[in-house]
Amino acid sequence: MSIKTRNNIRNVAIIAHVDHGKTTLVDGMLHQSGMFGDREKVAERALDSMDLEREKGITIMAKNTAIPYKGVTINIVDTPGHADFGGEVQRILKMVDGCLLLVDASEGPLPQTRYVLSNALQNGLSPIVVINKIDRPDARIEEVLDEVLELFFDLDASEEQCDFTVVFTVARDGLATLDYNTPGTDLRPLFDLLVEKVPPPSYKEDHPLQLQITSLDYSDYLGRIGIGRILNGKIAVGQNVLMTAGLENEEGRKAKITQLFGFSGLKRIPIPEAEHGDIIAIAGIEGIRLGDTLTDPETPCPLPALKIDEPSLEMVFSINTSPFSGKEGSLLTSRQLRDRLYKEIQGNPSIQIEDTDTTDSFKVVGRGELQMAILIETMRREGFELSVGKPTVRTRVEDGKLLEPFEYLVIDCPEAYIGTVTGMLGSRKAKMFKMVNHSSGWVRLEFEIPMRGLIGLRAALIVDSRGTAILNNIFLGWRPHTGEFKRAISGVLIADRIGRTTAYALENLQERGVMFISPGDEVYSGRVVGENSRSDDMWVNPTKEKKLTNVRAASSDETYHLHPPRQMSLEMALEFIEDDELVEVTPSSIRLRKRYLTEEATRKAKRHETR
Repeated sequence: MSIKTRNNIRNVAIIAHVDHGKTTLVDGMLHQSGMFGDREKVAERALDSMDLEREKGITIMAKNTAIPYKGVTINIVDTPGHADFGGEVQRILKMVDGCLLLVDASEGPLPQTRYVLSNALQNGLSPIVVINKIDRPDARIEEVLDEVLELFFDLDASEEQCDFTVVFTVARDGLATLDYNTPGTDLRPLFDLLVEKVPPPSYKEDHPLQLQITSLDYSDYLGRIGIGRILNGKIAVGQNVLMTAGLENEEGRKAKITQLFGFSGLKRIPIPEAEHGDIIAIAGIEGIRLGDTLTDPETPCPLPALKIDEPSLEMVFSINTSPFSGKEGSLLTSRQLRDRLYKEIQGNPSIQIEDTDTTDSFKVVGRGELQMAILIETMRREGFELSVGKPTVRTRVEDGKLLEPFEYLVIDCPEAYIGTVTGMLGSRKAKMFKMVNHSSGWVRLEFEIPMRGLIGLRAALIVDSRGTAILNNIFLGWRPHTGEFKRAISGVLIADRIGRTTAYALENLQERGVMFISPGDEVYSGRVVGENSRSDDMWVNPTKEKKLTNVRAASSDETYHLHPPRQMSLEMALEFIEDDELVEVTPSSIRLRKRYLTEEATRKAKRHETR
C-alpha cells in the first residue's frame, strides 16, 4: 500500500508546565482566526469549560478545537499541565503529528516540561518551542533557550528534534514574533509555522479503518462520546464497525455508527463522514471505552492498547458515618458510591478502583493528591457525601527488593528560606542534586525524594516560608525503599460532645493551638476542631457556655478576642490528616474527624494496634 498525505490538515498538541499559558494562547488563536462573531461573548480561557478548571486556573481534561487558516484546518488539542493529569497527555500525543512546547520566559523548563517533552520525543514528534510571556520584567529569554536545549540533550533527543524552531509570544495579548527584539503584531507567525513545520497526516491508501478512542466526553442528550483520530480508512454514519481494545484473544464487539461530529472552533458540528487524519467525535455507541479501536469487521486491524503510567498513590473512599450524615447531601449509599467510582475509571485510565474488606469502602489508586482532590470535589458537587482516609503510597517487590516510587521535586523560594527548605526535606530522605541562584533574590532547589515524603510537605512548607515557596514535582520511577523516616506530627483538638460552639469556649481553647471552627458552628463527638500546639491529641469541649450569676461586674460582659480560624481546603485537609483520621466531605462542608468518634474507642484502637 502506498503512503499518502492530506495537506489540508495539521494535527497539533499544546504541551507545557502548568500555568505557562497554553489555554491563553489557544484563546488568542481562536479569536484571531475569526471563529467568533464581533458580538459573540466568549469567556476568558474558553477551552477551560469545567467549573473546577476556571476556579483553579488549570486544565484538567484535554480539549479539542479546530481553526481554519489559509485553506488548512489546524486541529489543536489543549492538554493539562499538572503532573497528576499526565495520563491525559500520554493519550493525546497519539492523536497528533506535531506539538507546541510552551516555556515561560522567566521560570524556564520545570518538572512537567521535562515530562511532557519526554512523551513527545518518545512519540517521534519534533516540537516547535514557544517562549511565552516575553513581556515579563524578569524574563530571561537567552538563558531559558539554553535551558530548553540542555533539556533536549538530557532527554536524548535526535539531531532533527534538537534543531527546533523557536517563536516568541505574549499569549495574553495575542502577539507572536520570530525575533524577540522585534515586537509582534498578531499570531500570524505562529500560524505560518504550524502550517510549515508540522507534518500533514499520512495514511496508507486502501487500508481498512483504524480509529482509536483517546478521549471520552459525556452529554445528557447523546450519552457517552468517544473522541479520536482516524489513522487509516474512512468512516461514515450508518457504517458497521468492530470495537476492540487491542488485547490478545479478544473477540471484539460489533457496533453501528449513528452520529459523527467534527470540530469547528468551540463547537461540534454533525458530519456525514470523515476520513484519514480527521479528529472526530462519535456518539450513540453504547459501551464505547477509552483505548478502543474502531476497525472494519471484515478485515480487523486493531491498534496496540494504550499504555499509561502506573498510579502509585492510594486512598480509601467510604460512606459518611458521622452523626451529620444525610443533612447536606443526597447520594449517601455504598451502592451509589461504588457506581460513581466505577463510572470514573471508564473515562480515566490513570485511576484504578479496588474493593476492600468491607462493602462500604473502596480503595482508589491514582497519581497524586491533586488528582484525588479533583475527583472528590467533583463528587461532592454532584451531591455525594463521603469520608476519605489519609493518602498512602504504594510499594512493590521486584527480585526480592522492596521498591517505592520517587519524585523529582523543584522548589523555588527566596534565598532567606534555603535553610528552612533543606532542613524540612532532609528529614524526609530527600537528596538535593542541584541549586541555581538567578541573582534575583530567588533560588531554585532540585531534589529526588520518596513520594511518601511529599505527603503533607506542601502545607508545611507554605506555612514555614510565609507562603512564598513554589513546589513542582513529577514521577521519577521505582527505587529501593529508603526506610522509615521520622517527621514531626502535631496533635489535634477534638470535640468530646455534640452541640454548637461558643465564643467563650473558643477563646479559652485558642491558647492551646490553631482553631478550625468559628462560634456557632455545629460539632459532634470526634470532630477535629483545631491543631494542638503539642504533639498529643486533646479532647475538649468547644460548646462550653459562660455561667450566669447574680453578681454584676465591669468585666462580666466583656467582648471576646478570637483569632481567625484556619480555613481548611480539601487539599489542605488531605495533607493534614493522620492514619486514625478522616476527611468528611459533603456538598457544603469539609470536616476533619477521628476514625473512632469517642475517646474510649480511639484509645482501644491504639492499644490494639500496639499489640
